[in-house]
Amino acid sequence: MEYHIKDPNLAEGGRLRIEWADRDMPVLRSIRERFEKEKPLQGIRISACLHVTTETANLMRTLAAGGADVVLTASNPLSTQDDVAAALVSFYEIPVFAIKGEDNATYYKHIHAALDHAPNITMDDGADLVSTLHKERRDLLPNVIGGTEETTTGVIRLRAMAADGALEYPVIAVNDAMTKHFFDNRYGTGQSTLDGIIRATNILIAGRTVVVAGYGWCGRGVAMRAKGLGANVIVTEVDPLKALEAAMDGFRVMPMQKAAAEGDIFVTLTGDIHVIDRHHFEVMKDGAIVANSGHFNVEINIPALEEIAASKRRVRPFVDEYRLPDGRNIYLLGEGRLINLAAAEGHPASVMDMSFANQALSAEYLVKHGKELEKRVYTVPEHIDREIARLKLEAMGIEIDTLTPEQEAYLHSWEHGT
Repeated sequence: MEYHIKDPNLAEGGRLRIEWADRDMPVLRSIRERFEKEKPLQGIRISACLHVTTETANLMRTLAAGGADVVLTASNPLSTQDDVAAALVSFYEIPVFAIKGEDNATYYKHIHAALDHAPNITMDDGADLVSTLHKERRDLLPNVIGGTEETTTGVIRLRAMAADGALEYPVIAVNDAMTKHFFDNRYGTGQSTLDGIIRATNILIAGRTVVVAGYGWCGRGVAMRAKGLGANVIVTEVDPLKALEAAMDGFRVMPMQKAAAEGDIFVTLTGDIHVIDRHHFEVMKDGAIVANSGHFNVEINIPALEEIAASKRRVRPFVDEYRLPDGRNIYLLGEGRLINLAAAEGHPASVMDMSFANQALSAEYLVKHGKELEKRVYTVPEHIDREIARLKLEAMGIEIDTLTPEQEAYLHSWEHGT
């Protein structure tokens, strides 16, 4: 078995952490138990480009239990948990190509190693695997039944590919499932982003002004959690509807140029480029902390910060101090990469339980129906979304009502009036 990881000797610690996460992933565990019996993925090769975390490990175990031949590579150079990578190789015999802190050349070498698997299904987080396959490994496209995409940024890229007629196979946007973005993006990103900032800096959030760039589901979660920790929260937006929602939720809303002069902590979550730019750095307070929780490290214009800084030094793990010519310091966290995975452990297992249940069931759906689908981006079938919600409620010991026949009939009729 070929693989490329940091240190196989880390495997035992990784196995214990994988098992700990599995305790809080009952939906995925129930799917794995069914997959072990039914083998719905038998003979299917899956190349997965995901954050190499304990939760991802349990997804890989589930796919393998279903009969899939799985290879895993990292979807971000700083998100790999090296002990988890070692455990997957040593205890579960799943090839992994990922090392925390790998350079850009190694990152893409690992993506190519995953593509060497000649996948029937791609499983992506950010669409780097899919875009590399389409640009550089087109000879492998005839093997592919379909793919899945985990995150907002990847879905945006894939829809752009589909609009250009460049997408060569159907992809299911796992990110758009209700049981994914309502929970993973809002509660997972909300908690883990603040966790990453606190672990990196050990600062008190209460009393600080936190600027949240973007009020999508991830931004909503971060704003809500920061407010709960006692922060004064400012939201910046370009969408008038989201800006209005943020204002109605009780947050101050203003342009980034104005917020830049007020903020103590900045978090970008937009999926776009240069959300924090040179002219924003020029008006920031001394000691401003800048972090990103969007998928790619382009939301903060790091080259511009490098250009205007007189000096740079690393003052803590994942904290770089940029001293400007006038003596002000700006602190960049995690090299501008996903702070919740660079400096912390990513989302809690209980929310990834639903996200990865969507991944597993979407893979099963593609095996059954992929050849019937067009070359475009699909949402997760509603029956899968609802089944995951049902299983999660069941695992939480929560019961809900069901409609009576009379109520069903009423909802499907048009004759009843006032």
